[in-house]
This record gives sequence, C-alpha cells and structure tokens, in this order.
Amino acid sequence: EIDAQSGRAAGQYIEKAVALCLEGKLDGITTAPINKEALHLGGYDFPGHTEMLASLTNTSDFAMSFVAPKLRAALLTTHLPLAQIPSQVKKAPLERLIRLVDREMKRYGFERPRIALAAINPHAGEAGLFGNEEITEMQPAVASCRAENIEVSGPHSGDTIFVRAASGEFDIVISCYHDQGLIPIKCYSFGEAVNVTMGIPFIRTSVDHGTAFDIAGQGKANCSSMISAIELAAELALATKRR
Repeated sequence: EIDAQSGRAAGQYIEKAVALCLEGKLDGITTAPINKEALHLGGYDFPGHTEMLASLTNTSDFAMSFVAPKLRAALLTTHLPLAQIPSQVKKAPLERLIRLVDREMKRYGFERPRIALAAINPHAGEAGLFGNEEITEMQPAVASCRAENIEVSGPHSGDTIFVRAASGEFDIVISCYHDQGLIPIKCYSFGEAVNVTMGIPFIRTSVDHGTAFDIAGQGKANCSSMISAIELAAELALATKRR
C-alpha cells in the first residue's frame, strides 16, 4: 500500500546510503525500486532516485542510463510528459549529455566509446518534412562534440538505431525521452537490464522495474534484475578503481 511513513523511510535509507558513499565507506549502492507517490507523501519532492541522488551529491551533469546484455541507452529526459519533450531537445543540453556519456563510458572501461544519438522525429525528420529539431538542434550538437574528438554520430532514425546498436555497431544510444530508450531495452532484456546513474561521484545501479505492489506477498516476484544490478555495481566499481 502507498504510505507516507514508508515513503519517508525509503527517502531516509537513500540519504544514509549516499552519506556512506561520500564518506568513502562504500564504493557504490544498488537500489530497489521506490514508489514515487509514497516518496512524495513522505516529504521528498523528487520524480525518482536519479534526481534525488544528483541533489544529495550536488551534481549538475547527470543522466539516467540502462545497461543490458546487448544494448545500452542514456536518456536526455526522464519523467516528463511527452508533450514537453520537444522543448527540451536543444543543442546545449545535448552537448552536455554527449560529453557526460563519453566521459562516463571511459570511466567504465571503454577507451573510445561509440555513441549514437537517436532522432526525436520519424525518419530523423526526413530533411525537415516531419520536424526540424534534428536540423536545428541535434546535428549542430553532434558536430560540436565531434570537433572535440568524441565519437558520436546521428541523429539516427529511432526505429532502426537500437537494432544497429544491439548488433554491435554502437556502444550506447542517447535517447530523447524515457520510452524511446526503455521500450527497446525492455524488449531485448526485461529482467536483465540495469539502471545506472551517470555523473554522480560513486557507482549506483538499480533494477529495471517498479515496486509491483500488485503481486506483493504472492511469491511471484522475480529477483533476476536485482542480481544483475548488484553484479554490475561490483563490476563497474572494479573498473573505476582500475582506472
């Protein structure tokens, strides 16, 4: 059940885990899902873990990303209404995210990460016929980052770029909005995908699903994503130490 006391407790557990990381007592954390409504009722004004972790660590450049056996994705926007997405697809935030993804992927052991940017409009706008964000904002952001020797390309049509990435052509896809990145990730690897927060000063992984209150107490829950999240946290912590 959604409960303010439980939401407040969840928030306090997150705060304590972050404090232990910042004190150097932990290399990272793996979080179980939280109920966002309960978190709000408990007095926390965050749309989710990612934004809360960024606030607790005073991190301005951060991103939600997902790692699956065949596919990785990072999100430009997270929990926003779809109608608000086009106003967020701008050159400056795209450049910041591309730089962040390049830096974080190198931190995790990729010497020269191959980054693909997914277009927001069908067929990447079809030269402006189906939208002009690709021409006015996305192409200039890619060109600017390529001039900084970052291996990024696009914007690529969203209906094929994830297939290309899953086949090994790219190391990670930057998605404009939540479902653009999460639908292919979950279609390929639901239960195995792991949420990784980029930009914060320690490793944080999480499961790729919600609280599933509808099956609570029925013995139906699947722990495979939690196992994957714990294993990836350990792997990324070791990769970070080696660098």
